[in-house]
Amino acid sequence: MAARLAAAGLPTRVKEHARHTAIEAEVPEEISAESWQEALDAVADADRFGLLATRQNARTLWAVVRKAVPQTGDVGGPGHQR
Repeated sequence: MAARLAAAGLPTRVKEHARHTAIEAEVPEEISAESWQEALDAVADADRFGLLATRQNARTLWAVVRKAVPQTGDVGGPGHQR
């Protein structure tokens, strides 16, 4: 995922945690529609993703990928499905 984001022209950071890997990519002010689509396609396979925008016009696209598949009953999300 980080390689795909970098290929789309977004500088990336990868942080390993015990249960998940976090990927962050800085989104430049000027980004082509093609590069933006590539970035969105890259994070679409993540367990969670989002965009953080600040008042200083900084934008960070982030994604989280779990290292283990949750067991039944341990699934979060809308409505905390079981």
